[in-house]
Amino acid sequence: MPVFFTQRQIVAPGDLLAEGNYSLGSNVYAIENRIYSSVLGLAEIKDGRVISVIPLKGCYIPRVNDIVIGKIIDVGIASWLVDINSPYTGYLQVSDALSKPVDITKIQLRKFLDIGDIIVAKVTAFDLTRDPQLTIKESRLGKVEKGSLVEISPVKVPRVIGKKGSMISMLEKELGCEIIVGQNGRILVTSRNKARELFAVRLIKIIEREAHISGLTDRIKSMIIKAKKEGVI
Repeated sequence: MPVFFTQRQIVAPGDLLAEGNYSLGSNVYAIENRIYSSVLGLAEIKDGRVISVIPLKGCYIPRVNDIVIGKIIDVGIASWLVDINSPYTGYLQVSDALSKPVDITKIQLRKFLDIGDIIVAKVTAFDLTRDPQLTIKESRLGKVEKGSLVEISPVKVPRVIGKKGSMISMLEKELGCEIIVGQNGRILVTSRNKARELFAVRLIKIIEREAHISGLTDRIKSMIIKAKKEGVI
C-alpha cells in the first residue's frame, strides 16, 4: 500500500497522500481507496496505518534565532526533548545547555533539567527534515525559576509585541514587570508585585482576543491607569 509523502512533509489541500486500506485521521478524506489532504499542513502516519495532516494555519513553525518558551518532556543520555508548542519537538543537547563540559556517563541530566521544567531557549538550527535544535547558553535564556506563564495563539504574538515593541514596552513600564515573549505563543511575565504580574497576564489575553481592534495600546494603558487609581494593582 503506497504512501506518497515523507513524515511531516508539507502538503496542500487535494494532495494524494496514500492508496490502500489505511485509517483516516484528522484533516484527510478518502475517495474509493485513495486518501487526500483537506488542508495545508504536515502529513504524518501513526502506527503504520493512521494518516493525518496537522494544519499549519495558526501553528508555530520554528525559525532560526526565534526565542521560544518550552517544556521539558523527555530526558535522554546527552540531551533533552522540549515541547515548544509546535508540530516539531525541540532538541537541546548538553553542550547547548551547560556552561562547562560534563562526563555524561557520571551524571544524571535530570539534576540540571527534569521533565516538566520550563525553559527560555533560542532556535539555533532547523529545517523540515529534522527537529529544531535549541540553546539556552545566552543572556536571558535558561530554566524558568519564577513568574507566570501565559499561552496565546502564535499568530497573535506580533500584536502583543506591538509596532517596534510598543505594546510590550508600555506593559513593562506601566506595570513594572519583565515580559519575555516566545515566538511560539508562550509568554513569561515576572514581577515582584504578584497582583501586577497576574494583571499583565489578564491584559495579554485581552490583547489576544481583541487584536483586530484599532487603538488597542491606548485602551490597554487606560485600563492600567484605572486599575492603579482604584487600588486594584
